[in-house]
Amino acid sequence: MPSLLLVVFVLQVLIHLVNTVGAGAISNLLWILYNKLPTSTSANVAAQTTLRREVVRLKREMNATSSQDEFAKWAKIRRQYDKVLAEYDQKTQALQSFKTSFDSAVGVLRWLGTNGLRMFIQFWFAKRPLFWLPRGWVPAYVEWILAFPRAPTGSISIQVWGIACASVVQIASMAVVAAWRLSTQQQKVGGKGREEPMKMGAVGGSARGEKKEL
Repeated sequence: MPSLLLVVFVLQVLIHLVNTVGAGAISNLLWILYNKLPTSTSANVAAQTTLRREVVRLKREMNATSSQDEFAKWAKIRRQYDKVLAEYDQKTQALQSFKTSFDSAVGVLRWLGTNGLRMFIQFWFAKRPLFWLPRGWVPAYVEWILAFPRAPTGSISIQVWGIACASVVQIASMAVVAAWRLSTQQQKVGGKGREEPMKMGAVGGSARGEKKEL
């Protein structure tokens, strides 16, 4: 069985990733992966894509045909266009309705797997000390705070450990983002520095050419 300390830390990492990436992006990614599976919905998505291409093709063909000079041909294309567009709208509405239900189910599962699981673990192991502090290492009131709400005094409660893990994950994430931005800015500055000598050389060459002409 994995250590409870590690479980809480990994759970905080997952919660941070979900909050950073965004619920909408995760739902869209799962929707794409779901449609890759051999399901009835994937068949409807493929049919919708085919109908969309057909709508675009008929629209271009109808625009390229004169409604005055070639009215019979234009009317035929228009009837095909209206029929395909109606089928496309019907498919789109059905898929949109299913996607709404899909997003709701994903949202519930995502909450249960992150915040719901965190709340359950904190409630179930509220009285369990994750580890003990050396006796007399901190004042008595600090021991009471670190054991809040129901862990034995002198120990670290799961709630406090979760807060500590969340803080560490947040700080580490900010450090990674700051390092990435600093590296990107240095690459841009280095690129500009290499371009400037080339420009100066080109200006100097043109100036020497003008002197020779004089």
